[in-house]
Amino acid sequence: GLLLLARSDNEIIDRKPVDLAEVASRAIDQARTEAEAKGVEIRGERAAAVVQGNGVLLERIALNLVQNAVRYNTPEDGWVEVVTALKDGQATLIVTNTGPVVPAYEIDNIFEPFRRLRTERTGSDKGVGLGLSIARSVARAHGGRIIAEPREGGGLVMRVTLPV
Repeated sequence: GLLLLARSDNEIIDRKPVDLAEVASRAIDQARTEAEAKGVEIRGERAAAVVQGNGVLLERIALNLVQNAVRYNTPEDGWVEVVTALKDGQATLIVTNTGPVVPAYEIDNIFEPFRRLRTERTGSDKGVGLGLSIARSVARAHGGRIIAEPREGGGLVMRVTLPV
């Protein structure tokens, strides 16, 4: 994780066409077993959204967001929605989930390395707090950004925006 974080802090030089819909679908496939075990439904429409970038690093963003959305979810009737779209010259990957209420003042902290929400709030001890730091660095290295917003009723809306 640390090596990936260090590498992703630099701008991506070797860029190739990468479809965020495909990247998101791969991430969902990797998280599906864990989601089914937790009773979390994964849904959402993934429209083609091709960017120029590094497929491995972009897949890392999607996987981190989808895994977090599954792991930090409600114990019953939870869901994760993964949507990709192309709008106004920007490609977006939006991962929304049900889950515990996250106070707005804690949002910025979740992107700091080794920072996680308290275990009693998340109910999980998985991870060490690098996933979202890596996701933010990868988005920046691609000329994009990632923002998090609390979802009304609990959970988060994680929005990655990348130039096309």
